[in-house]
Amino acid sequence: MSLGSVITAIVTPFDEQQRVDEEAFLSLFRHLVDHGSDGIVVCGTTGEAPTLTAEEHLRLIELACAERPAGTTVIASTGSNDTAHACSMSAKAVELGADAVLSVTPYYNRPNRRGLIAHFTEIARATAKPVVLYNVPSRIGLSLDNDLLAELAQVEHLDYVKQADNAALAQIDGLGLYAGNDDGFAQALDLGGCGGILVASHLVGDQMRRMVDEPENRAEIDAELKPLFAAMGVTTNPIPVKAALNLLGHRVGGVRLPLVEADDTELEVIRKALADLNLL
Repeated sequence: MSLGSVITAIVTPFDEQQRVDEEAFLSLFRHLVDHGSDGIVVCGTTGEAPTLTAEEHLRLIELACAERPAGTTVIASTGSNDTAHACSMSAKAVELGADAVLSVTPYYNRPNRRGLIAHFTEIARATAKPVVLYNVPSRIGLSLDNDLLAELAQVEHLDYVKQADNAALAQIDGLGLYAGNDDGFAQALDLGGCGGILVASHLVGDQMRRMVDEPENRAEIDAELKPLFAAMGVTTNPIPVKAALNLLGHRVGGVRLPLVEADDTELEVIRKALADLNLL
């Protein structure tokens, strides 16, 4: 099955008391679907999953699955460095209607190769839906090299990879390729990949959809958007994208500790990138 090409890792809106704002979440979900996204990742890193309770996490997946229009996929981020917890959350997410699960490389406990294979194999056994492997060495301190990905591709249900190491972007036999960084999206498409799991698509989803639909204009659009991609990395994700969304009038609130709000210098970088694209 196709999970989509422009997949947005949606932020989790909070109200002034730092509670999950379900109404704002659904409003943003609809906005993304109306502006280029054909898939949504719920409760990923961009969605501040590390500070969500299990109840909040599953409730957001439930809301997204109930809200999605035909043709839009919901991918539940259910990864953990605890294999049993990842399996449990994956099974529950699929019960709620998720089309696939996203599972990050185990962090902090740093398993060896045999442990990584065992971890992802158990997750694959926990659900009959596709599993998207998530390689993000900048956050994990551990990388799934392409040889290991090729081995994992032989496991039933391990069907895709979200590759957040641009230097390792490559087609792997048996794995659909998704760019994990906005600035790797064009490269993944040029390689014949499925698309990207993206952040800037909150802001320029229509333009990123054009990168899929208009390959002849892809390089030009990518070049135009590169300053915005850079601005979304001016500090830790999702601080910049939440700041940008608030500047554009979307009610997404702040971030939960240990993340903190963008400072004045960071805000100016974000504001300038938006203004240069005539978004403000």
